[in-house]
Amino acid sequence: MIISSAADLQTLPKKIISLVPSQTELLHFLWLEEETIGITKFCIYPPEWFGSKSRIGGTKTINLERIQSLQPDLIIANKEENVKEQVELLAENFPVFVTDIYDLGSSLKMIQDIGELTGKQSEAENLKLKINIEFAYLEEAVLKFVERPLRTAYLIWKNPYMTVGGDTFINDMMKRAGFQNIYNTLNRYPEVNLESLKQQNCEVLLLSSEPFSFTQKHVEDLQQKLPGVKIMLVNGEMFSWYGSRLLDAPAYFISLIEQLFTAKE
Repeated sequence: MIISSAADLQTLPKKIISLVPSQTELLHFLWLEEETIGITKFCIYPPEWFGSKSRIGGTKTINLERIQSLQPDLIIANKEENVKEQVELLAENFPVFVTDIYDLGSSLKMIQDIGELTGKQSEAENLKLKINIEFAYLEEAVLKFVERPLRTAYLIWKNPYMTVGGDTFINDMMKRAGFQNIYNTLNRYPEVNLESLKQQNCEVLLLSSEPFSFTQKHVEDLQQKLPGVKIMLVNGEMFSWYGSRLLDAPAYFISLIEQLFTAKE
């Protein structure tokens, strides 16, 4: 069944499967080493779980038979990253908690919910407190350095170029870091082209490390086609991973801000 809270579970889960890399990282942060038994092939953090956890396929190619054999008492999925039909099949036999993350607030709520589901309420509350403190530092830095939000596009894919709309978690991170997403009136992950970037008066172009791994070669190629635009390679995990990774994201955003505005002076 699809569960909505800890009240839907009769006991604390002892066999957890995570279908999302950033939420796997959160389970590790909450000291759920023994309870977490299955993760996806894309769950690269923590590295020490590489050989000790069963791999249950990809985020969108779940191995249903493998999960069936593991007999979990909690599966943690995500509305965007997992396939609805696969999640519904799992929910016929196991409790499945589906998160829906679109901004910092919903991410903090997810941390609280998973803490309650797993009996790690105090650890989750402590993590939320630390994240809020780090984002307060980020807010101060934005006020200090950013006179006005820079008109920015964030590319996640090439051939075709794809960006992020205003209803995404990445958009919220961009806004908090002092970037104005020039495509914030669009939804999800629309295709764009270089002519559109010019027409939108793009000032900064952020090239993500994931899911497409942009490189310095792409920066150089685009710089020739978009003179006057500041083009930067950025760590996509900092912009798109929710959970415990949010502890590190604000400091990373501050470093980007300082880099941008130092270069302008």
